Amino acid sequence: MDSLTQIVLGAAVGEAVLGKKVGNKAMLYGAIAGTIPDLDVLSRYFADTVTAIEWHRGFSHSIFFSMLFSPVFGWLISKLERKQNVAWQDWSWLMFWGLFTHPVLDAFTTWGTQLFWPFDVRLAFQSIFVIDPLYTLPFLVLLILAMRRKKTDPKRERYNRLGLSISTGYLAATVVLKGMAYQRFEMALEAQGIAYSDIDTRPTPFNTMLWTANVDTEDAYLIANFSFFDEEQIAFQAYPKNHELLGELAANDKVKRLEAITGGWFTITKRDGMLFFNDLRFGPISLDPNESQFAFSYKLEENGGKVKVEEMPKMRGDAKKLLRELWLRMWGN
Repeated sequence: MDSLTQIVLGAAVGEAVLGKKVGNKAMLYGAIAGTIPDLDVLSRYFADTVTAIEWHRGFSHSIFFSMLFSPVFGWLISKLERKQNVAWQDWSWLMFWGLFTHPVLDAFTTWGTQLFWPFDVRLAFQSIFVIDPLYTLPFLVLLILAMRRKKTDPKRERYNRLGLSISTGYLAATVVLKGMAYQRFEMALEAQGIAYSDIDTRPTPFNTMLWTANVDTEDAYLIANFSFFDEEQIAFQAYPKNHELLGELAANDKVKRLEAITGGWFTITKRDGMLFFNDLRFGPISLDPNESQFAFSYKLEENGGKVKVEEMPKMRGDAKKLLRELWLRMWGN
């Protein structure tokens, strides 16, 4: 999830663990704990593109990381906050839950997380977008209300608990909505007589009313959108896999690692003599049926037997256009 959401969650968890003892400092250190796992994004400055992608939401988002570093951070805080008269074990418990709930929440997003690192298992329930105002805003408001109360005020605990309950309830609701959307995509495929081997569904940005499905067929991937306000039949757009365009590059280590990252959901396109590896999990940059560019696309360049992978930049104008299209599409076809 986005940084603000993780800060809010971490602060609320910190409050639940130590708020009665240290007041707003529990929220402060909880917020810090909720931020720490995402420092793995710094890897982009010293690692190649593929390695940085692999490291993102890897080690720092694992149970192992939470267990290993929570005592270290807890001990450091106990030294900084000697006047609080709180044992380092209590600070460690706060840090553990702040660190651990971060990847648990991330597991519900499209990118997912390697919660059980070093085992090669990525959890991605794909039921909530990385930024969802309906999850974050009520949570934030209730956290601020709790923050404004004294640590001994019963309303402080009630506000915080309500924020945790509402956000958790909404997260559970997204799983139910995902199941309902998945069923509608299945029904549409059956009604249209489309043979397929797999379906991958996810919410579109900032909402859980409009959903996208990737469908694996023999020679192409189909992409479709469904809104709970739709009245017309779901339309599927085909994108040729073109995996054969990779040629000998298909055996390259970096390319194979990219394939593993996408879970096999990728297409290859060729423009101006260059090959592009398109990650289908995040869809095209437009709802236009003729759109051929994707949100996450990587240029593959071979030079002297080595392959360079370069992530294509995202244009702000494309994002604004897509958001306008999604807003209109969300209200039905």
